[in-house]
Amino acid sequence: MEDYNKVIESLGVRYIKAKNLVLQQPFTVKNSYDVGNNLILLHKGRISFGDEDQAVEEGEMLFIPGGRATKVTYGETSNKSITNDDLITNKDKFFHSNSNLDLIGDAEESHSFVSFEAKVFDSVNFFASLDVPAFLITGNSKLANLVIKVVEESLQELPGRERLITIYTENIVVEIVRYILKNKMFVEQLATNSTYFKDPRLIDLFNYIKENIGGDLSNKVLSGVANVSEDYVGQYFKMLTGINPQDYIEYQRMERAVFLLRTTKKSIRDIGKEVGYKDTAYFCRRFKMMFGIPAGKMRRRESAMNI
Repeated sequence: MEDYNKVIESLGVRYIKAKNLVLQQPFTVKNSYDVGNNLILLHKGRISFGDEDQAVEEGEMLFIPGGRATKVTYGETSNKSITNDDLITNKDKFFHSNSNLDLIGDAEESHSFVSFEAKVFDSVNFFASLDVPAFLITGNSKLANLVIKVVEESLQELPGRERLITIYTENIVVEIVRYILKNKMFVEQLATNSTYFKDPRLIDLFNYIKENIGGDLSNKVLSGVANVSEDYVGQYFKMLTGINPQDYIEYQRMERAVFLLRTTKKSIRDIGKEVGYKDTAYFCRRFKMMFGIPAGKMRRRESAMNI
C-alpha cells in the first residue's frame, strides 16, 4: 500500500477539457485516440468498445488511457465506420455539445467526459505506462458524480472555477487508481511501475529529459545523468520502465508538440525545433506516424475538437 500511496502522491494531474455531448447519429470510430486520458460517463443510450464490442451500460464509465487507440461505437450498431481523423474533422456531425446544466444526464443518447493528464513526477504518463487497454468502471457513483461536477464547473464562469476543476480532476485520478487496486486489475503492470520509486537515478533521468526536451538526449548524455555506462543505459531504462529511452523521449517530445500546437501560435517549424527536431520535414513525418494526422491539421481542428 505504501508504494501505491507514493504513486498517487507523485502524480501531476492536469485538466484538459470536459463536455456533455448528445449523439446526432450512430457511428463507430475505428481508432479513437487522444494524448490525454478520457473518462466517459454514459447517461442514456448505448456505447460499446473494443474488438468484442463490450457494452457500457447507462451509469457506467469507459476509461480510455492516453495514447491508446480503441474502437468505440456510439449508439446502436451502425454500418457507419470512421477514423479518428474523420471524427476530429466532422465532430459536429456526430455530436451536439450541450451547455444547458438542466439537461446533463437527461438528454437521450448523451454522455459526459473528462480529459486529463496524470504524470508520474510530471514526466511519465502513468496510465499509458501501464500499457493497459480501455476498460469499464462499474458501480462507482462517487466517480460518476465527479465527472458531472467537472462538466458543470466547466460550463459556468464562477469564482473558483479553475480551483474546483483541478480538485475534482485530481479526485477522479485517485478514484480510478483505487478502483484498479480494489478490483485487482493490472497487478503485474502496477508492480512494474512501483520501480519508479526505488531507484533515484531513474527519477533523475525523467527530470533531466523533461527539462531538456529540446536538447541532446542521446544515450551518451543519459548515461552521464544516471551514472551508468553508455552501453548499459538503454537496458537499464527499459528494465525499469518497459520501454527504451529513445522511444520514451520521442513520445515526450511529440506530446510537448501537441501541447504547443494547442496553446500557442508558434509555427510548426519553431515547435519542431523547440522539441528537439532540427529537420521540420522529419518532425512532421514522425508526428503524423504517431498521431495519425499532420501537425497542421491538429492545430486547425482544435476548435472542432472543442465543439
